[in-house]
Amino acid sequence: MAADAALLVVAAAFVLPLAWLILASVDSEATLRVSAPGSPTLDNFQAVWTDEITFTPMLNSLLLCGGATILTVACAALAAYPLSRFRSRLVRPYLLTILFSTCLPITAIMVPVYGLFVQVDLIDTMYGTALFLAASQLPFAIWLMKNFMDGVPIILEEAAWTDGASWLQSLTRVILPLMGPGITVVMIYSFIMMWGNFFVPFMLLLTPEQLPASVSIFTFFGNYGQVVYGQLAAFSILYSTPVILLYVLIARRMGGGFALGGAVKG
Repeated sequence: MAADAALLVVAAAFVLPLAWLILASVDSEATLRVSAPGSPTLDNFQAVWTDEITFTPMLNSLLLCGGATILTVACAALAAYPLSRFRSRLVRPYLLTILFSTCLPITAIMVPVYGLFVQVDLIDTMYGTALFLAASQLPFAIWLMKNFMDGVPIILEEAAWTDGASWLQSLTRVILPLMGPGITVVMIYSFIMMWGNFFVPFMLLLTPEQLPASVSIFTFFGNYGQVVYGQLAAFSILYSTPVILLYVLIARRMGGGFALGGAVKG
């Protein structure tokens, strides 16, 4: 009985914010209370459906997070390959070290990073911010990629070497195609973490036209605690849409498994 009650409390903690988000987005007089709107309207969506508020920030987010995700996955694959295929006593300490680096709070390193970006003239640049986002997600991406790469039988790679393939060819033509679900997991995780990152682009991007949606959400917070809750809820739904679509489009690959059961027979 106590377990059921605890589960209901946990479920309510997730359902209530989502219910408020949906109801407030169609309520012209939305507040922090969860209540059905007297007369549902799409005025909140129409108010945020502009280039300045939604389209330009969303495009900036897609370019910033998409480019950083591709860079993260590529670098993680190259870094995970020797960690997975070459045995050494230093592999585990190295993995623990890079995993520990993800525990450092981003606020603790942003001051030196900001100073470095100013010196190398990367401040207020999309590619510089994408590089730092990729670097911040790389440690955990390497850890995940290495674990997935361990599941690919090395005998397949040895067969490719026998046919004259180099290590890069065996990586790109044998290993990576067989660990598609693993790459998908790393890609989704990296993209979602970058998509919701507020502090990094807020610190490194200065031009309003370059700000992603995670930063431009400040548009709905006025002075003296005034917040346009209805428009904030509508924008939040639009802001969440790309991540949901990304997951739906590639969910089948995540559940497909590696299917390597008969790959080493014969």
